[in-house]
Amino acid sequence: MMAEWEEQSFIWPKGYTSDAVHAKLRYSKLDVGWLVSEVPAAAAGVYTTNQFCAAPTAITKQLIQKKHTLQALVMNSAFANACTGEQGVKDVAQEQQWVAEKLAITPDLVGVASTGLIGSYLPMAKMEKGIQALKQTSNTLLTEAILTTDTKTKTLCLTATIGGKQCTFSGFAKGSGMIHPNMATMLGFVVTDCQIAPDCLQTMLSNLTDETFNQITVDGDTSTNDMVLLLANGVAGNQEVTTEHEDYPLVKNLYHFLLTELAKMIARDGEGATKLIEVAVDGAKTKKEAQAIAKAIVGSNLVKAAMFGNDPNWGRIISTIGATSATFDPNKVAVQLNEITVVADGQPVAFSEQLASKSLEQETVFVHVDINAGTHSGKAWGCDLTYDYVKINATYST
Repeated sequence: MMAEWEEQSFIWPKGYTSDAVHAKLRYSKLDVGWLVSEVPAAAAGVYTTNQFCAAPTAITKQLIQKKHTLQALVMNSAFANACTGEQGVKDVAQEQQWVAEKLAITPDLVGVASTGLIGSYLPMAKMEKGIQALKQTSNTLLTEAILTTDTKTKTLCLTATIGGKQCTFSGFAKGSGMIHPNMATMLGFVVTDCQIAPDCLQTMLSNLTDETFNQITVDGDTSTNDMVLLLANGVAGNQEVTTEHEDYPLVKNLYHFLLTELAKMIARDGEGATKLIEVAVDGAKTKKEAQAIAKAIVGSNLVKAAMFGNDPNWGRIISTIGATSATFDPNKVAVQLNEITVVADGQPVAFSEQLASKSLEQETVFVHVDINAGTHSGKAWGCDLTYDYVKINATYST
């Protein structure tokens, strides 16, 4: 079945309310918010692989693995609540308790997400005031409250007919630096009123993350708080989607598109970045090798710096490919920059460096590599490396 959906202005699906406030965790911006479902929702998640996993991420992971159900998410920026020991765990439990009491639900239905400075305790007096000030509204301010060094919100809303019912899928994310997922300082959420079986939801997310969020990189650093969550509350009233449901291919393709677009928004908004770099690799022996080559290219500081300088220095791309463990014949590799062939059969091709340099000035740069070793393909997304990246990260904690 072909995927059919429509994009619309960002709204919450049926059965969700939200709000965000300035709790003074930072100087002036919104910094505490929540998202609430009117009924418990099926939940799925993927999480950071950093061994210093932040308390909110670890506890939310435990909740979802135990019940695959959440009804509320409370979030804050400014403080990551990472490397905070037992106090960090207690603070998460207290946040859950405050939200649970306010909503008259149990604490094990409350997920928690934090992002910001690592190694500082949450200012709990401010957190309590912030949570108590939250209301259940239709506003979308939460998409702003989770931002840190991001320059813009990252949102996408799609509608589709599933099982004869119109369903809405609303995704939002944050991430700008410390982005090298398996997962990064990245948070991503997609909520829907579609009814989807919890095991189906988790399987889709786990599989799709490898092709979307795990294929972006900004700076090669994996953070402590990364998390992507899916919630499905079923308020749309459709028959539950399982892997055997006739609309399962549509739902899976929709999620793939939505997660890909959110991932690209994060890559495009990398700290100090001026352009998005998309790398497509074809002809690899395996899909894993295709993805590894693509991600290595977007992760190369030399490639990223060349893209910032509009320098069509394809030698940096070739050397990066060669440094991977992929299986291929160097004499068969081809490379294109914005559809300009610069390498064919492992040899340089005459091209106008002036025209190639001019093409690299655009906001999105496309690198296409054909390994000619097999039939598998992969993609990855990143951004250029600029002076501003150093400025931002040289003064982050001060």
